[in-house]
Amino acid sequence: MMLRRSMAALALLALAAAADDTPGSVLVQTQAPQRGSLPDWITAYGSAVPAVNGGMTLSVQAEGRVVGIHVTAGEAVRAGQGLLDFQLSAAAVSAYKQAQTALALAHTEQEHVARLLTQQLATLDQQAQADKAVSDAQSALEALEREHGGKPLQTIVAPYDSVVSALPVAQGDRVQPGTPLLTLTRSGGLVVTAGVEPALRARLKLGQRVTLEPLAEGESTLDGKVVRIDRMLNPKTRLIDVDIVPAGEALQGAAYRARIETGTLQGWLVPRDAVLSDEQGEYLFQAADGKAVRVAVRRLGGDDQRSVVDGPLDPQRPLVSAGNYQLSDGAALRLSDEAPHDKPAP
Repeated sequence: MMLRRSMAALALLALAAAADDTPGSVLVQTQAPQRGSLPDWITAYGSAVPAVNGGMTLSVQAEGRVVGIHVTAGEAVRAGQGLLDFQLSAAAVSAYKQAQTALALAHTEQEHVARLLTQQLATLDQQAQADKAVSDAQSALEALEREHGGKPLQTIVAPYDSVVSALPVAQGDRVQPGTPLLTLTRSGGLVVTAGVEPALRARLKLGQRVTLEPLAEGESTLDGKVVRIDRMLNPKTRLIDVDIVPAGEALQGAAYRARIETGTLQGWLVPRDAVLSDEQGEYLFQAADGKAVRVAVRRLGGDDQRSVVDGPLDPQRPLVSAGNYQLSDGAALRLSDEAPHDKPAP
């Protein structure tokens, strides 16, 4: 009796060992292969900055003092809105008054020569010199008026709707002629400057469609188009700078991921996770008679969800879309919609 029980136990152990050696099936999901197309993208990263012609730095070509500031950096302003008050120095005011006096004196001399000419006591050459003196004095006065307005105390106003992007002075500062007082960025005058790998430059063209995805949460995705492609490397990033004009309002200084559409990819449309890679290259699995069949492919491109691949896929065989990480060529498959087989009771 004891011998029979021992032999039965050994038989059970042998059966268990044989069951352990039998490879089990892998639970997977499949879908039918299909051909199609996706946009071919170049992905680049950059930030919104003023365009070359999208900003203006305001200054006064005279010595003076900042006596009042009405805005702050980052503030949106309207055309004609007062930005800061500027008081000319005593020397600048004196130069303007001297120019006014010189013009008045030139007019007096002109009138005097004209009277003498009617009495034949002056020559036409003297009249020409008097006219030139008036013209020169008028030009000098107008030049001063264009440079600093001619008013001892004046208000600098915004020339157009814009954003104050820089305010390098403080109230009470004494500044020299031409010192930058404010920098304005025109509303809609921003571009997104993104860096592209030099090897991809040949795929870029002016006017290409771009999708701008903000890296900060809460901002909206914007459409745009390529308006400038550099022909030299950025010395800091070692990338090719590409300017993109957004169709909507971008936030100055915000970072964006730019997807530049360079064409269309044609091939097999598969889930992104369906494509694997190892030392032999990229591949995926198809199902044939309950077994996994490895198929070598080449990924052409894609997006966050799908890839376009090229390879000898069999359109009649289901494509393994999930569970493929556990597979090897020839592994047994069990579809996720199939009920697992009940194991025989011991």
